[in-house]
Amino acid sequence: MSEVLRLQGIAKTYNRGLPSVVEVLRGLDLTVGRGEVVALVAPSGAGKSTLLHIAGLLDSPDAGRVIVAGRDMTTESDRARTTARRRQIGFVYQFHHLLPEFTARENVVLPQLADSVPQAEARARADALLARVGLDHRADHRPAALSGGEQQRVAFCRALANGPALMLADEPTGNLDPATSDQVFGVLMEVVRETGLAALIATHNMELAARMDRVVRLSA
Repeated sequence: MSEVLRLQGIAKTYNRGLPSVVEVLRGLDLTVGRGEVVALVAPSGAGKSTLLHIAGLLDSPDAGRVIVAGRDMTTESDRARTTARRRQIGFVYQFHHLLPEFTARENVVLPQLADSVPQAEARARADALLARVGLDHRADHRPAALSGGEQQRVAFCRALANGPALMLADEPTGNLDPATSDQVFGVLMEVVRETGLAALIATHNMELAARMDRVVRLSA
């Protein structure tokens, strides 16, 4: 299994008014391979969101290395990190954060246009992704006309729009009822298996975590 994400010796602290310093992560090591789905389980305050932000190049560690698709991003410029984040990493959150004034298709097209993909190509890829998750018949609907599960499936498509190697998800089913949560999780697993993505998924749902390939636990 080829490695997509490697976090090596990650440390992160926050100053909350001197002399108080909060050590959130200390010497953390983590790898996620191609086609692997890893559950990240942690109590509140244990550093789950910090870890995801560092893995997603939204924040920098105080120490350690963040290697994405074989490239050490801790030594790269802000511009290179931004490009890698747009092209190599897809993000999914508990709340879908779809743009309400745009259709499902347009929400999936927009990140591609931001990466200079021609409009016709972006539209074709958006339609293919929506069809993959069973939403081709809903492509012209705006988020308000979609169910919670449908909105989250559109969010998955948006995360996949630029063909990333890594998906990071923060409680992607946390805002859904159990039946819809199970359906959306099933779609996510299918897409990861079909595309060979590496996925790191933070969740409090231990039943879902048990269905993933590995469970990584952070302690407070």
